Amino acid sequence: MITEAVVLAGGFGTRLKTVVSDVPKPMAPVNGSPFLHYLLEYIAAAGIKRIVLSTGYMAEKVRDHFGSNFCNMDIAYCEEKTPLGTGGGIRLALEQCHTQTVLVLNGDSFFAVPLEEYFKAHQHSDAVASLALRPVDDGARYGTITLEDNRITAFREKTEEVKGSALINGGVYLLNREFYLANTPAGVAFSIEYDFFAKKAAEAHLHGFVSSGYFIDIGIPEDYARAQLELGVSE
Repeated sequence: MITEAVVLAGGFGTRLKTVVSDVPKPMAPVNGSPFLHYLLEYIAAAGIKRIVLSTGYMAEKVRDHFGSNFCNMDIAYCEEKTPLGTGGGIRLALEQCHTQTVLVLNGDSFFAVPLEEYFKAHQHSDAVASLALRPVDDGARYGTITLEDNRITAFREKTEEVKGSALINGGVYLLNREFYLANTPAGVAFSIEYDFFAKKAAEAHLHGFVSSGYFIDIGIPEDYARAQLELGVSE
């Protein structure tokens, strides 16, 4: 099973400024705990032993809260001095990782993927990267992905032309660390989805793992309010 993870925890939360303005987006409070708390509990329960938190905006808020250990996971930090985008932030964090395959998650969304099954499917696929994909009823709100026999063939940016159900990127990846480091630029801002995945889809095997597990993205006030009703309420 996979034991090492990177979590992107430096988001500005521009669309949440009306309700959360004093912490990074992943630290937005949900029923008395940061949103990131629930995400880290989830990956700890799946057997992750070490995480690297990729921070930027208000990095000290993340470090002061979680310290060097949480739920028996060792925590390391990397801080972006200038914004590097999702792709550059992941690359910086992977430089601190040690295992061949690393779990990578967005810190402002929660996608309950069965991680053991996901990892086994990734190993069996022999892909350079796997993306957890979530079926949604309305694809117009998201960028969507085309999947053929579990192989990702195309990425489509968010557009109202997409009607009805679609597969979206759930923000949970399994990456071959050495391949990623060898095929991305250091110290440069870029998007992992459009500057790495979309470009590599034609020449490298990108595996798509479809899951209908619980999914929430707190990037907009409406879904942040929904998180208050759904996360931590039974604890």
